[in-house]
Amino acid sequence: MDYDVKDINLADKGRLRVEWARREMPVLNAIRERFEKEKPLKGLRLAACLHVTTETAVLAATLKAGGATVNLCASNPLSTQDDVAAYLAKHEGISTFAIKGEDGDTYYKHINQALDVKPQMTMDDGADIVFTLHTRRQELLPAVFAGTEETTTGVIRLKAMANDGVLKYPIIAVNDAQTKFMFDNRYGTGQSTMDGILRATNRLMSGSIFVVAGYGWCGRGLAMRARGLGARVIVTEVDPLRGLEALMDGYEVLPMSEAAKIGDIFCTLTGDINVIREEHFVAMKDGAILSNSGHFNVEIDIDSLNRISTAQRPIRDFVQEYTLKNGKHIYLLAEGRLVNLAAAEGHPSAVMDMSFANQALAAEFISKNHNKFQKQVYPVPAEIDKEIARLKLTAMGVAIDTLTPEQQKYLASYDLGT
Repeated sequence: MDYDVKDINLADKGRLRVEWARREMPVLNAIRERFEKEKPLKGLRLAACLHVTTETAVLAATLKAGGATVNLCASNPLSTQDDVAAYLAKHEGISTFAIKGEDGDTYYKHINQALDVKPQMTMDDGADIVFTLHTRRQELLPAVFAGTEETTTGVIRLKAMANDGVLKYPIIAVNDAQTKFMFDNRYGTGQSTMDGILRATNRLMSGSIFVVAGYGWCGRGLAMRARGLGARVIVTEVDPLRGLEALMDGYEVLPMSEAAKIGDIFCTLTGDINVIREEHFVAMKDGAILSNSGHFNVEIDIDSLNRISTAQRPIRDFVQEYTLKNGKHIYLLAEGRLVNLAAAEGHPSAVMDMSFANQALAAEFISKNHNKFQKQVYPVPAEIDKEIARLKLTAMGVAIDTLTPEQQKYLASYDLGT
């Protein structure tokens, strides 16, 4: 086993934090118990590029319990929890390559080290390991028969590859499972993003003007949390349906050119590039705070911010102050990277329980059925989605109704109307 972590002596601290997370992950724990008995992934070589957090540690241990050999690297340079990386290497025997704050060269070195397992399957969060396989490690592609993808940005990239005919193996879009995006993206991102902003700034939300760029599931969750803390929430959108939905949900909807003039705190959650850019920076109030909770650090045009600044300095942990040529100050959080993982701890364990249950069961499913699929992006099978929801409800002590035979007949008929 090989590894590259910040300090292997942090492993015991990581063990305790993983134990704390595992208590809130009953669905994944149940899957692990079955995996230990059945070994459905026996002999599988798996390269995973994920945020190295306590919850990811529970997933990685579950995959190993199922018989897989797992090599793990970080999917973002600032999202690694160093004690967890050490725990995985020392106590779980999982080859882990992740250091919080690693530079770009180290980030891609770690991806290549994860790929040295000569994977048969990939597990990605942002599609960086898939992209690296297709561009720099093509000699490994013949052995790879399937993969899974965790997040919206990665699914977008992979669908583009499939549409262009360059994707070399089928991928299951875990992100598109209802037990993932309806809960992880909304409740997980909403809470953890607000947590990261508050930890970095210690600013009062009540009475502030909070601008949410993008009203997808992540944007919905953050807008809800900001309003719950007393902020006046403005939503910016490019999709008329989502803009209309935000308006009907009670938020003010403005173009970014207008929101930039009045916002106190901004957060981008779009998956697109340069959502906040030079013309917006110069229009902002003195003291405006910028953050991002999209996967890549491209949503805020940092190059332009550097170009129009006369000085910059770190003023708090994860807060960089930029002095603009017009004399105003703008504060960028977490280098424009995922603020919920860079400045906080990412999603709560209870919601990642469902997301990572999807990862584990999707890996089992595609490993058994990969020959039935083309080189495309596929949804998580509906039966897996529903089973995860059922297990989560059971773990929470909640029961729901079942259809009676009469109701089942009615729903399957066309002649039992009025």
